Amino acid sequence: MTATATVDDYLAELAEQRRQSPHTISNYRRDLKRLLALAGDARPGELQVQQIRRFVARLHAQGLSGRSLARMLSAWRGYFGWLGQHGAVSANPCDGVRPPKAPRRLPNALSVDEAAALLAPEADDDHVLAARDVAMFELFYSSGLRLAELAALDCAALESLLVDGEVRVLGKRSKARIVPVGARARAALAAWQVLRGQLAGEDEPALFVSRRGTRLGHRAIQDRLGRHALRAGLPRHVHPHMLRHSFASHVLQSSGDLRAVQEMLGHASIASTQVYTHLDFQHLAKVYDAAHPRAKR
Repeated sequence: MTATATVDDYLAELAEQRRQSPHTISNYRRDLKRLLALAGDARPGELQVQQIRRFVARLHAQGLSGRSLARMLSAWRGYFGWLGQHGAVSANPCDGVRPPKAPRRLPNALSVDEAAALLAPEADDDHVLAARDVAMFELFYSSGLRLAELAALDCAALESLLVDGEVRVLGKRSKARIVPVGARARAALAAWQVLRGQLAGEDEPALFVSRRGTRLGHRAIQDRLGRHALRAGLPRHVHPHMLRHSFASHVLQSSGDLRAVQEMLGHASIASTQVYTHLDFQHLAKVYDAAHPRAKR
């Protein structure tokens, strides 16, 4: 079997059995193609730790950041682990190889006022699409959902959303979690429920549908949110993950409960959630600078 064929088989298993997202599969495919290109005529089973280290050093010299290299090494490590399970390699050459350290970027979140401006009602020529969009954006901000999680919701979730005030989603690695849904989001979802039948196909299970009556795609949701933010007068590009960051930051600012935010976001490690404490400190620092008489220059 060729190296390219083994990559295809590995990615197929990730997609079909481990339920990785299409975005993740696309990234892994690109990273593994780069590995095969660096390996040249050498087969994956022939690669050693020192060669992997040289590959990482070469890519870093070409300008790849530590963050990108960390993701790439993760893809390579998973691939070699899969080869090991199938007897194609005796050891994982990525074990012990670490990427260069990269400064940790803070999530880009909206302020509370910006979030309020974004979610304020607006006039729209098509009130059905407007109701759908408001329901989506309120749910993003209310519950901190990922784009893929929101797009995958079906109408079967409506009873739990509207009656119980919670939503069950499947996150990364098919890990299920239940997240609360706020009153504003429930009201927007109830309004969308009344109008949804004007767009949805008869047998379409998706909660959020396009003009054609089929499930709304990721790109369409991103585009609608970006245009909505421009109309709301926000001075920067807004994307779905920014609403997730805003949800986490604002809940943490109000509650201080890092563990609860971790559970609602579905983070496997508290370390992933701790980045929002830096945003919380930035918010407090701004309040201090604006209010304390000794902070003013």
